[in-house]
Amino acid sequence: MNRQDLINKIAEEADVTKKAANAALNAIIDGVTDALAQGDKVSLVGFGTFMARERGARTGVNPQTGEKIQIPARTVPVFKAGKKLKEAVK
Repeated sequence: MNRQDLINKIAEEADVTKKAANAALNAIIDGVTDALAQGDKVSLVGFGTFMARERGARTGVNPQTGEKIQIPARTVPVFKAGKKLKEAVK
């Protein structure tokens, strides 16, 4: 399912126009993005939790040369599936 398929599904399920469904999807994505950028966690009960997590610095290997390189620490987005989502996918 791509973005347009999701917009069509939202419009159909919520009985709204595709334009309104697109605006709703954009608002959700922007809200989650803003919260993660501020270091907050977004929990949707039953669906899952979005959070930002620190990934420590580590040593990696350049696959072309075999040379060891230092990979810096960074913050990455993480999604942890909720119970209902896990059961639905089983």
